[in-house]
Amino acid sequence: MKILLTGGGSGGHFYPLVAVAEAVNDIVREKHLIEPHLYYAAPEPYDRDLLIANNITFVQTSAGKLRRYFSILNFFDVFKTAWGVTRSVFRIFFVYPDVVFGSGGFASFPTLLAARLFRIPVVIYATDAEPSRVNLWAGRFAVKVAISFPDAAKYFPADRVAVTGNPIRKEVLLPAREGVFEFLHLSHDLPVLLVLGGSQGSVAINEAILAGLPHLVEKYQIIHQTGVANIEEVKGRAKVVLGDTSYADRYKPFGYLDALAQRMAAGAAKLVISRAGSGSIFEIAIWGIPSIIIPLPPEVSHDQSKNAFSYARSGAAVVIEQNNLTPRLLLSEIDRIFGNPQIMHTMSNAARAFGRVDAAHLIAEALLDIALSHES
Repeated sequence: MKILLTGGGSGGHFYPLVAVAEAVNDIVREKHLIEPHLYYAAPEPYDRDLLIANNITFVQTSAGKLRRYFSILNFFDVFKTAWGVTRSVFRIFFVYPDVVFGSGGFASFPTLLAARLFRIPVVIYATDAEPSRVNLWAGRFAVKVAISFPDAAKYFPADRVAVTGNPIRKEVLLPAREGVFEFLHLSHDLPVLLVLGGSQGSVAINEAILAGLPHLVEKYQIIHQTGVANIEEVKGRAKVVLGDTSYADRYKPFGYLDALAQRMAAGAAKLVISRAGSGSIFEIAIWGIPSIIIPLPPEVSHDQSKNAFSYARSGAAVVIEQNNLTPRLLLSEIDRIFGNPQIMHTMSNAARAFGRVDAAHLIAEALLDIALSHES
């Protein structure tokens, strides 16, 4: 039995594939099935250690990117994609998987097209509220379509689509509860605000937090993931802003939060400020924490705004668009939410209802069923 995973170009496409692979391995052990051969097809391995840890064989392909804006690179990438399709046809022929699972993104197009040519069953997963162009195309022939956001259902055939939520890796699935305050050097006496700017950090969010820092540390403890490239500047500016105040130790900046630190931070936090990547939103939802979501502007990422408002309609979050983001507005929303226990309780319950802890398991079961029937 062979299962080929494809997608990439970003963590939002890559990490759900790993979460599903984890679930496949778990189900195989639980049901004493023959261990499947797992493959990952993409131009780059993205995280080779995670692939090795989950017994996933990397299959290198080639893919061009079609940009939404004018660029001479679009011309050259047409030839790159054509070469990628040719290469993928040969790779698929020699691997010949029983099912292909794609998470979208330009990196998955050549592999999905090759699978279509060989009539190999395809399952796709749409990460965002508005599916990518690759997923819209693949949805025409995919045997099953998994979606994170209910808003995406209208783009696919109703008899093949299922709202599964976002597959989350086990290592970040649930907040840690034991020893979190000691691990992060936090006090039990003040509420904790967790600020996540995405894997690269967010300059806009960093600026708003730093501007409001003197007010924030009077009432809250702040765990701030700044982005590795921004950490030294943020530390320096925070030191100037806070001066010799006795509250300075309430601010905890980190360039990057690894899986353990993120689970620890989630276990302590009462409110999260975050970008609107689908993975980030569903992690916060599964943690059951109220949030303030600040999506990237539509001209930078058309996905994030739709993700943010789709999530906010559940009642689990409030949205502040970056063009409207000011320190005063952000501080006002933080104080409003923290100051009303009923609002926090309602948002927390809505978050848990929106998140799906079984997303990876649901998709993995479907892949195994299809692979077994195709193999036979």
